[in-house]
Amino acid sequence: MTVGDTTSGAGEEPPSGPSVHPTPHHEVDHTAEPSDDPLAIRLEQLILGADRRYTPFQAARSAGVSMDLASRFWRAMGFADIGQARALTEADVLALRRLAGLVEAGLLSEPMAIQVARSTGQTTARLAEWQIDSFLEGLTEPPEPGMTRTEVTYPLIELLLPELQEFLVYVWRRQLAAATGRVVQAADDEEMVDRRLAVGFADLVGFTRLTRRLEEEELGELVEAFETTSADLVAAHGGRLIKTLGDEVLFAADDAGTAAEIALRLIEVMTQDETMPALRVGIAFGTVTTRMGDVFGTTVNLASRLTSIAPKNAVLVDGAFAEELTRTGDAPASEAQAAEAAAAAEKDRREGLEPKPLPRYRYGLQPMWQRPVRGLGVVEPWLLARRATPGTS
Repeated sequence: MTVGDTTSGAGEEPPSGPSVHPTPHHEVDHTAEPSDDPLAIRLEQLILGADRRYTPFQAARSAGVSMDLASRFWRAMGFADIGQARALTEADVLALRRLAGLVEAGLLSEPMAIQVARSTGQTTARLAEWQIDSFLEGLTEPPEPGMTRTEVTYPLIELLLPELQEFLVYVWRRQLAAATGRVVQAADDEEMVDRRLAVGFADLVGFTRLTRRLEEEELGELVEAFETTSADLVAAHGGRLIKTLGDEVLFAADDAGTAAEIALRLIEVMTQDETMPALRVGIAFGTVTTRMGDVFGTTVNLASRLTSIAPKNAVLVDGAFAEELTRTGDAPASEAQAAEAAAAAEKDRREGLEPKPLPRYRYGLQPMWQRPVRGLGVVEPWLLARRATPGTS
């Protein structure tokens, strides 16, 4: 799917190129198309469910939108310019009508519609690349000697396409339901965009050295194992994986306790795998701006800086995160205070009195030396760890 010249309006003739009238299905001329490979054309028709029929100008006119807006939509979706080649289908026209219709109905502003196109394009482009590189490539190996990849690919995609499409829609609906639930629980309208979250980075130590020592296949397997394990742990404990960056993952959680559990579980699981390098995690808590599934702001920057100074196989958090853990009762205000409470309870037991129930602290916090952090001033990090004996001091 590609786009064309942005100089023509919806009601104007293009400066050059083929007729602006849609070509009947049986008269499609493929000589001006980006690809003449017969298998590629057959696969495209199978996946898109239609033949190439329109030039970009013809598609924009049929959809009733200006060429300028159509081009901006297509580019936002990640499709390349192809001038006025006939490469578009009825589905492309319908997609333009839908996006433009949302704007005309006042449901979306034009900039928001562009963002919808861009976020959808970026997400699905990555998914499609992964499916081809890691999934279809392996499955399309000829099962029998003498069979070509061409003979296998078409029927395989024909069988997989409807199943993958249904699964994609299912996962998207589940994710949309979860995201909507988080939004409606926000305290006010501002919190829907600028929210207080715990944001964490988990980073493999010495990854650059590994890239020089390991073969490409070994390195790929290590990165895949790290990303898969991290994604599973983040999801299982109620967090959200924001993105993966090869040797680093970015995750977020609505509360500090959830983020603390994710971080410590990541360390615990990774250290059990002898093939994995050491891991370090940094977490900060505060206001975060969310946009197109990503997170931005000072809190995110601070989490990144904490990760860079964290010891191996350890978790560093900022003061706001430590305060939040204390406020929710997940960690004591200080170890000395927890020890005093435990000593008082033990004394009551010795004297035959009913001791006061001790808080069930899950985590411990150890203050570290204050240090300057580039761009953020002086911060006091805290070392996060599990309590040695949960439920007691």
